[in-house]
Amino acid sequence: MRKLLIVDDEPIERDGMQAILHKAYPELEIKQAKNGKIAVEMADEFKPDLILMDIMMPGMNGLEAIAQISEEHPSIKFVMVTAFDMFDYARQAIKLGVKDYLLKPSKASEIVATVGKVLKQSEIEQHSLATSKFQQAAIQNALTVVETDVVTQLLFDHVHEVHIDMLVEMLDIRSTNEKFVMVILLPAGSEIYYSQVKEKVRQIGSGWVGALYGRQLPIIVFREPHRSFRSQAIFLANEILSIARKSNLQEGWFVGIGNVCESQDQIRQSYQESLIATMDTTLAGKYRFYSDVPALSTISDGQEAKQLEKQFFEQIRLGQWEQVHVNVMAIIHRYENGGAILLQTQQRVLELLWITTRVMSEMGIETEAPFYSLQAQDYRQLRVETEHLIGRMKKSYVEHYDRVEVDKIHQIKQYIFDHSHEDISLDALGRKVDLSPIYISKMFKEKLGINYIDFLTECRIEKAKKLLRDPEKSLKEITYEIGYHEPNYFSKVFKKVCSVSPKEYRNSFLGKKD
Repeated sequence: MRKLLIVDDEPIERDGMQAILHKAYPELEIKQAKNGKIAVEMADEFKPDLILMDIMMPGMNGLEAIAQISEEHPSIKFVMVTAFDMFDYARQAIKLGVKDYLLKPSKASEIVATVGKVLKQSEIEQHSLATSKFQQAAIQNALTVVETDVVTQLLFDHVHEVHIDMLVEMLDIRSTNEKFVMVILLPAGSEIYYSQVKEKVRQIGSGWVGALYGRQLPIIVFREPHRSFRSQAIFLANEILSIARKSNLQEGWFVGIGNVCESQDQIRQSYQESLIATMDTTLAGKYRFYSDVPALSTISDGQEAKQLEKQFFEQIRLGQWEQVHVNVMAIIHRYENGGAILLQTQQRVLELLWITTRVMSEMGIETEAPFYSLQAQDYRQLRVETEHLIGRMKKSYVEHYDRVEVDKIHQIKQYIFDHSHEDISLDALGRKVDLSPIYISKMFKEKLGINYIDFLTECRIEKAKKLLRDPEKSLKEITYEIGYHEPNYFSKVFKKVCSVSPKEYRNSFLGKKD
């Protein structure tokens, strides 16, 4: 129901105005105030859409009342009512945003027409504001989906440059060339803290938060030029760990921090480093930098050993178990030739295999935590026991993929095509088909030679082409129908994929010239 407040120190004027307006607009709720001070108080409680304000009143005059009410309620509209057609009043009223004015006495038809016109303006503005808020909420929801998907693709696949360049513009987080990855380990069953961590990172405004995989939550953090890498990382780690301290549940929380990288291609390397940094979660500080992790070798070529680690994790994700076996045996060989103590070698290899199970967990593959049934008496026995543990993990990997239905990729493709107009995240898609987001990304790459985001984009662009053939549909309508929330972004993606803008495509199809 629309609301109107009549402010005048003359009861006859108020009653006459109300009678005229009630007859013309019976659905309008009308109240009266006999002076400016009362009008200010009633505006807070009544919250009218429109106020008919007399100017010349004792005490607080109409212009003073308008100024106070507008400060607290900028959406309220005003019509000035005065017996004085004076320029100074009109000029002040315009500055205060008064929409129109009525001279006393006014004809009933003039009062009705003026009020109707201003109420219509108010209705249009409120509808536009509501639409804008809805669109902003939709965009924000979409960006949350986009953010987690971009992190997933960057860490486990490759994102087409069109998405990175334009999504950086859309995501309200400053991006820099230098970045690093942090992995947050959460206690088992603590998914409730995911949104709190995400909000904490958003408040600080320093990075993109990925999806939660088991207990692991990856974050791509952008370097801040005004502070050192270590101080920025420690600050963010402590801010995140403060959530654990407030909940009195610090057990199980840990933060691993990878090195700084400059290119998108190196982000996966920083992620792997952050994962390695979580090997020992018993540290008192509850965070660790990869650069502080001792090399996997006691000999001088520690950098080469660390590079083997990174290749090792990639081979696990790709299912290259023969190469995994070769590399683990090579690491044991390095320890043996370097004169390392056997117990130390066994412990370091066990840590490496333990991280392997974590990588597999990311992919939705559950396997038993590795442990040696006995303390090896020599390096030959250590190799035999290690081969047994690797074989067990390989079996879990193979069995997992054997359980995946042959037509699963077709099911996923069809679902994306049917729902491409919605905000489909890899995480949500994974729940739909009972597969991990990382595995879906891997399937697209291996089976289709394309990543998930590019396939979703292709579906949307194909639908856009069909809709563009209808001259009655606006670009804005098409943008929302195919699943985008911002026409400029849609136009950029369309031109990147089709080499022409949506308008140029439509004109060429319809045989028109610009």
